[in-house]
Amino acid sequence: MANVCPYGCFTHAVVRGIPESFGQRADGGESVEVDVAKAQRQFGVLTGALRQKVGLQLIEIPADPELPESWRIEDIAVIQGDMALITRPFKQLRRAEADAVRRVMNELNLTVVEMGVEEGGSGGATLEGSDVLFTGREFFVGISKHTNHRGAEVLADTFRDFAVSTVPVCGGSRLKNVCSMGGPETIIFSNSEGAKKTQRMMEQLTDHHYDVLTVEEDVAANCVYVRGPAKVDYLLHPTVNECPNSIPAFQKLPDYTLLPTACSEASKLRGALSSFCLLINRKLNYS
Repeated sequence: MANVCPYGCFTHAVVRGIPESFGQRADGGESVEVDVAKAQRQFGVLTGALRQKVGLQLIEIPADPELPESWRIEDIAVIQGDMALITRPFKQLRRAEADAVRRVMNELNLTVVEMGVEEGGSGGATLEGSDVLFTGREFFVGISKHTNHRGAEVLADTFRDFAVSTVPVCGGSRLKNVCSMGGPETIIFSNSEGAKKTQRMMEQLTDHHYDVLTVEEDVAANCVYVRGPAKVDYLLHPTVNECPNSIPAFQKLPDYTLLPTACSEASKLRGALSSFCLLINRKLNYS
C-alpha cells in the first residue's frame, strides 16, 4: 500500500469558470433551462469558500463558451498524490476540455498520464472523474453511461498501489450523485433505493470498514470534504433550501466546520458541488 497522507489534506483547488453557454449540451441535444447569472454567483460563493474559508490555493481556468460543460472539471482528471490521469469523457466534444486542465497539471509538476483513444479498441475506454470515489485507501469506479469497464481498467493500471473496484450506477447518473466522502473514514450516501443498492455492493467489495452517513435528499449525498492545515475538518454541502431534511445529519459530524454552499443551477444539469473542482495536495506533509 502506498504511503499517503490522511484523506482530505489538500493544498490546491483547480476550477473552471461558468461559461455563458452553461446549460447547453456539448452534443447539441436539447438544452436545460438554467439561470446562468445565478450559476455564476453560486460558483463565486463556492470558490470563495475554498479560498477564503478552507484556505486552499485556487487556480481558475477561464470559462470557454465553446465548451459548455467544461465547468464539470472533476470529470477531466483523477488525481492521487503526484499523479494525474487525464480522462476520456463519454461525449466526443467534451474531450477538448482536457487541454487546459493538462496545462495546469504540468504547471503543478504532476506526473500526467493520458488515457488515449487507442485504449479499449474501437469503442474506446471512457472514464469521467465524477464516477470515481477515492476513499484514501481504495478506488470505487461507477460503471455508468459515462464510464465503462475499460476506463476503470486504465485507472487501475495507473494507480497500482490501490485496489480498484467497479460498481454499476443506477438511473443514468454518476457515482458521486449517490455518494461522496464525508471524512477520512466516512462515506455519505443518499437514502434512495439506488444508493442503498450501491452501498451494499461497495460494502461487499471492500475489506475496510467505513462509517456511513445517510442523508435524505439525493443532492445532499455530494459534498466536498477538506482537512485544513490547522487540522480543521471542513464540509461543503448543499444549503438548507436544497436539502432541508439532510441538514440534521450533517450536524451530527463531530467538530466539523460546515459550509453550506448552493448548487441548485448545476443540480438541474445533474452536476454537484464536487463537479466544480479538482483537489490536489502538493505538500503531502500535514496529518
